[in-house]
Amino acid sequence: MIARALAAVSILSLLVSTSAHAADAKAGRKKAQMCAACHGIDGLSKMPMAPNIAGSPAMYLEKQIKAFRSGERKDETMNVVAKPLSDADIADLAAWYSGLTVDVTLPN
Repeated sequence: MIARALAAVSILSLLVSTSAHAADAKAGRKKAQMCAACHGIDGLSKMPMAPNIAGSPAMYLEKQIKAFRSGERKDETMNVVAKPLSDADIADLAAWYSGLTVDVTLPN
């Protein structure tokens, strides 16, 4: 149920995106190679301090990456990685990671 809700939010956020660039998840997957060391190509963190981002709404991911790019949000690694990204790069990355599905199993 949680996974369905996250998927619905992801789809909705893609539909209401105000970006002029049509986000391309396939291009985002290629660009995500630089993110894989910390966030994983599957959006599941490989580092203890990096969050899982798979299935996060595209609008949220775009906002956060742009905040890192501008310096509004501070993280030594993310500020450096986000700095050269164009709005199109960010939209593509957000499309890739938001399109990933996550299954959640609650403990008994």
